[in-house]
Formats: sequence, structure tokens, C-alpha cells
Amino acid sequence: MAAPLIRRQRAEENGAVRAVVAAAFGHHEVVPDLVDALRESWAWVDDLSLVADDGGDVVGHVLLTKAILDAPERLVDVLVLSPLSVRPDRQRTGIGKALVRAALDAAEAHGAPLLFLEGDPAYYAPRGFLPGVPLGFRPPSIRIPEPAFQVVPLSTYEDWMSGTLVYCDVFWRLDCVGLRP
Repeated sequence: MAAPLIRRQRAEENGAVRAVVAAAFGHHEVVPDLVDALRESWAWVDDLSLVADDGGDVVGHVLLTKAILDAPERLVDVLVLSPLSVRPDRQRTGIGKALVRAALDAAEAHGAPLLFLEGDPAYYAPRGFLPGVPLGFRPPSIRIPEPAFQVVPLSTYEDWMSGTLVYCDVFWRLDCVGLRP
């Protein structure tokens, strides 16, 4: 089986993306609702919603949205990776890894200095993500376990960039900040 093509999501694929996200997150509506709400927010960037396309079938999705780093010197525009979704029947086949690699490339091409996420270090550390707190970053919520708060400094990153990550308001309205049991 050939690897799916990773490409920019098309507007007509919103329903397919929602279905993949819902399936990946156990059909809990809050995560697909998060994607839909982010699409209508100031944080959305069309080029930063990527899909894994297998012969015209959307089997995976990754979303990068704008956020702010509240640094002592000034506010810095950064990106957040959330969510990463692969259809359950296609998980553990390399699609998630390919989506994360494409997301890193897209963040770099976008000119972002930093890409943040909250997730499993065992999965994301091998893909270049580092613990955020030791690098001088503070998570947006005390509900985020320190190991889960991760970042990749990109080529436009400068040493003075440290501070608190500020999520788009959509994450707060839908209570999608911090890990839940």
C-alpha cells in the first residue's frame, strides 16, 4: 500500500475532516467542534490544515493554528499543533508521523518561530518536540502536565523568546485545554 499524500485541506473536505477527527477521538464531539470553531476564528490559517489523502479518501488530519507567546520583550506570533487525527483503521501505519513532519515543514514555511502542543512525549519527542518548561516557556494552564507541554523552536526563533503560551479563545470556550482522564 502506497503512503497517503499529505496536502492542504480543501474547503469541501470539512465534513470528511470532521469525520476523521471524531473517529480518532472516540466520537466525542468536543474535538471536531474545536476544529469547526477554530475554522471560524482569528487563529485559522488556510494553509495550515493538512490532510492525509489516500486515493481521494481523507484518512488523517493535522491542524496548526495561531497563538501568542506572552514574552517579556513583546508578544510573539506562534503556532499550536492541535489536533492530530488518524482514522482508527489507519493508525500505527506511519500516517501520524507523516502528518507531524508535514506540520513541522508547514510551520517553518509559515515563518513561525515556535510550534507548541500538548501531548504524549513518548510520541512527539522522537519527532523533534522538546519539553517547554526547561526552555523558558510556561503552559497556558496549570491543567497541562509539564511533560505534555512541548515545543519545537524553528529557524526564526530567537533566544529572547520565552514566556507564557496564550491559546486562541476557542480552546477555552470549548474547555479543550489540559489533559483529561
